[in-house]
Amino acid sequence: MKLDDRLAAILTDLRSLRSETNRAGMARYGINVENAFGVPVPKLRKKAKGLGADHELAVALWATGNHEARLLACFVDHPDAVTVAQMEEWAGDFDSWDICD
Repeated sequence: MKLDDRLAAILTDLRSLRSETNRAGMARYGINVENAFGVPVPKLRKKAKGLGADHELAVALWATGNHEARLLACFVDHPDAVTVAQMEEWAGDFDSWDICD
């Protein structure tokens, strides 16, 4: 499956797991929910485990700007493929404490 198709499928899956209750809870804890679905982290970790390590996918997930997609990007990126330039770029996008945790 092409990267664009995989990315679209993942975003559709994340969207289906959305929860306004979780979004409200995230906001109470200071997490920026402007571009978030409210998917709990345990569900994201399970999804990441199924995806496996994939640098190209991680870069594409990060580029969406979606909160949960960015967390998934952190979970699936292959450490050996991460560059200093990539980390500098991603760090510039941090907008919540949980993204950099």
